[in-house]
Amino acid sequence: MNILFIGDIFASAGRGVVAERFSRIVEEEHIDFAIANGENAAGGFGITPMIADDLLGLGIDILTSGNHIWDKREIHDYLDRQPLLLRPANYPPGAPGRGHRVVEARNGVKVAVINLQGRTYMPVTDCPFRKADEILDEIGPQVKVRFVDFHAEVTSEKVTMGWYLDGRVSAVVGTHTHIPTADTRVLANGTAYQTDCGMTGPYDSVIGVEKDLIIRRFKTQLPGKMEAAKGRVELQAVIVDVDEGSGRARSIRRYTTGHHGV
Repeated sequence: MNILFIGDIFASAGRGVVAERFSRIVEEEHIDFAIANGENAAGGFGITPMIADDLLGLGIDILTSGNHIWDKREIHDYLDRQPLLLRPANYPPGAPGRGHRVVEARNGVKVAVINLQGRTYMPVTDCPFRKADEILDEIGPQVKVRFVDFHAEVTSEKVTMGWYLDGRVSAVVGTHTHIPTADTRVLANGTAYQTDCGMTGPYDSVIGVEKDLIIRRFKTQLPGKMEAAKGRVELQAVIVDVDEGSGRARSIRRYTTGHHGV
């Protein structure tokens, strides 16, 4: 089966290219299950209930997120109402929402999606490695296909998670840094891996934000409002082919498409 994972959707530009291209990608690439990270979908910072509903309405099966999930206050209650929008599972007990979900794919296969967040240079959370063990024990062996979005800052933590879960999940794909990495591969025991999937949004930018604003910020060290960039837009994703009988990945490849924005 083919699983599509779309990297961090950034602002209206990212939402636009997903809305424009999603159905075609599903058809042309024979996608059975689609996941997207939506934590930056609202102007580059957070996500709103309306935007989450719109993305799910396109046919995306489940949305993952990261540290920006809490940026819009109205999303807190929504997380408890909408189980198809995940927040990182290793936030402490009492946080709204859930960090994993088992969903049936178009081909009838059950897919477990797990959202975890790193701890290096990130907000304080519980241990993602121990939380992964806990969730996998809860899911049990009956669900073979398991996909992990690991939202983390440093490459070493992401690579470590890939090796830690190798053979126990179908894929570990990183998000958060918005720059796609070139280490796409299937690890020794059958887990597909890429350190960062990249961003779906404006690429003539500094990770989605207007270049001049960030250049000025680095030169002056003064704070300033960050605005989503305009111009060329790309959709960055990976497609993972998984043997649904064993849960092992057969292959993983990067997928990129885009258009000229405004």
